[in-house]
Amino acid sequence: MPLLEILARLCALLAGSLLTLITLMTCASIVGRNFLQATLAGDFELTGAATGLAIALFMPWCQLRRGNLLVEFFTARASRRTQARLDQVGALLLAAMLLLLAWRTGLGGLNAWNNHSSSMLLGFPDWVVYWGMVLPLLLTALIALWQAAGDAP
Repeated sequence: MPLLEILARLCALLAGSLLTLITLMTCASIVGRNFLQATLAGDFELTGAATGLAIALFMPWCQLRRGNLLVEFFTARASRRTQARLDQVGALLLAAMLLLLAWRTGLGGLNAWNNHSSSMLLGFPDWVVYWGMVLPLLLTALIALWQAAGDAP
C-alpha cells in the first residue's frame, strides 16, 4: 500500500471520527435541551469547526478513489486515450487549485493567529481549523499530481 494511500486513509478515519464526535455532541445537546433543560454552550461553533475540518480531511481519500464529480457528456464518444489525457489535465488543474487553496488557507490561519481570532462563545481559536486544513489540502494536491503524472491506478 503506497504512502499516499495510507495518509489518505488516515485522514478519512480522522474525519469520520470527528463527525462521529460531533454527532454524539449534537445528540447530547438535543437531549439536554429537551429533557434536562441544560444546553451545551457553543455546540454550533464546534460543529462548524469540526465539519469544515472533516471536509478537508475527506478530500485526499476522495481524490485517491477518483470520487470527484466528472462530467462525461462531451467526452463519452472520445477514445480511451483522449479520456485519459483529459483526466490527467483535470487532475493537474485540481492540484493547482488545491495548492492555491492550501496557501490561502495557511495565510488565513496565520492571520487568525496574529489577530487572536476565536469563536464567540467558547473562545475556540480559529487558527486551529485553518491550519488543520492545510495538510489535507496539500495531500490532496499531491495525490492529484500523482494522478496527473499517470502513475496512479
